[in-house]
Amino acid sequence: MARIFITGSAQGLGRAAAETLLGEGHRLVVHARDSGRAATLADLVRRGADVVIGDLADPQQARSVADQVNELGRMDAVIHNAGVYGEGHRNPTKAGHPRTLAVNTLAPYLLTVLIRNPGRLIYLTSDMHLGGSGQLDDMDWDARKWDGTQAYCDSKLFVTALALAVARLRPGTLTHAVDPGWVPTRMGGPSAPDDLVEGHLTQTWLAVSDSPEAGSSGSVWHHRRPAPIAAAARDVGFQDQLLEVLARMTGVRLLT
Repeated sequence: MARIFITGSAQGLGRAAAETLLGEGHRLVVHARDSGRAATLADLVRRGADVVIGDLADPQQARSVADQVNELGRMDAVIHNAGVYGEGHRNPTKAGHPRTLAVNTLAPYLLTVLIRNPGRLIYLTSDMHLGGSGQLDDMDWDARKWDGTQAYCDSKLFVTALALAVARLRPGTLTHAVDPGWVPTRMGGPSAPDDLVEGHLTQTWLAVSDSPEAGSSGSVWHHRRPAPIAAAARDVGFQDQLLEVLARMTGVRLLT
């Protein structure tokens, strides 16, 4: 039985992953942005899940989420599921970063640094990361005119590169990225063509499976099959530059 933390568990893929893992007998720590959304997790709590609360767009609250998780004990796996998509405006956070970047990239980085010694890390990416610009000198979109779709592509390129960097730098931690597909969640919309069930099963498999594939770090997966990876995400130089920028933005450095 594993103990697993899932960000963004109130609905969609995160909720589906939590229900699957609870059904398999694992211990879950679920997450909601605020107390109102946490109330929707009451049925999971009755089944034994613990809840942590915090808005991952706010770096202080993201730090609080990490503290809450650490107080519960060591996690066998963390699924970085929370995300936002295609925002029409920059929507700066309290720290001044676009919300897309804050939730999709900065929060996973902060939680990776601050949550103590998980055995496995799973980051949600998208095939749209292949269109990421890799523009590390303007991650905050201060110089460019805002483009919500491009900002999303960039954020997923960054989190994919983060996953591969962690796989390289922390060989004792099994680390993967998952493209769940375009699925009919609140974020994906009701007309999304992909399968919601298939969209979350790769994450749950990677979190607990003893199969050789799940036991080898540094892959990007789509429906349990290897998926294409952007050249920038695979590039060690780009990974290291990204980690330096993320350390400056957050004030914390990834330790190996």
